[in-house]
Amino acid sequence: MDQHSLTLSPSAAARVAAIASKQGKPAILRLAVEGGGCSGFQYKFGLADAPEGDDSVTETDGVRLVVDSVSLDLVAGCVVDFVESLGGAAFKVENPNAAAGCGCGSSFSV
Repeated sequence: MDQHSLTLSPSAAARVAAIASKQGKPAILRLAVEGGGCSGFQYKFGLADAPEGDDSVTETDGVRLVVDSVSLDLVAGCVVDFVESLGGAAFKVENPNAAAGCGCGSSFSV
């Protein structure tokens, strides 16, 4: 895996496919990074209709993960997973670039 590659786990791909099917949308998950959150940056997830021109795109089991070029520097090399626990179910980003994170797992700092 090179430093700019992104990985969508099979469990995350299955969850995106299920959500997209229910909403009648393409199975494309957009991951973006915005300023804010308790640690400085926060992850934002949403379904996309199509990749945009500057997006980095990776595919797992027919589901695409797209990240814009600005966010890519902050999430390069990450793995997007979907986890279910007693606390609930959520997409989780395993980010090798994060120097610190928060307890909720939705924000990070570099």
